Amino acid sequence: MDERIQKYEEKMKKTLASLESELVTIRAGRANPHILDKLAVDYYGAPTPLQQVANITVPEARMIQIQPWESSLIKGIEKAILTSDLGLNPSNDGKVIRLVFPELTEERRKELVKDVKKKGEAAKVAVRNIRRDANDAFKKLAKQDVSEDEIKELEEKIQKSTDKYIKEVDAAVDAKSKEIMTV
Repeated sequence: MDERIQKYEEKMKKTLASLESELVTIRAGRANPHILDKLAVDYYGAPTPLQQVANITVPEARMIQIQPWESSLIKGIEKAILTSDLGLNPSNDGKVIRLVFPELTEERRKELVKDVKKKGEAAKVAVRNIRRDANDAFKKLAKQDVSEDEIKELEEKIQKSTDKYIKEVDAAVDAKSKEIMTV
């Protein structure tokens, strides 16, 4: 593949990966340990990802269990969960923290789907901005003795990449929306 296009493809790929990692953190009624991916706990003065200080399991479909490796971390983990935007109330028995996921209401599901669509739209805008940057760069090549046909060909290739990634963004958004609306 042409290296002039490759760097823009890489940026589009990163945009899609970023969207997918954001969508994973949106809870869809079932317990998914990935919603905790962005949580950091104060561990000896340093913010540390929750996965590095505790064991995270899903014993039931609507429950996540967090077992810290040091019992002194329980308060810190609870605080991190309460101050996050997860909207969950942790309960602990001194050894483990349990997060119970309430059944999502129809209204809440629709809000989540709107949020997913917003994120998808932002990803599409980012992909289109990458295409615009690429096209601007290709137009500058005209000054460097690159034929118009070659520039047209590069623009067509970047358009094909843009179409491909926008389809992938739509597919990711549709899949997540279906997951959220499934009762």
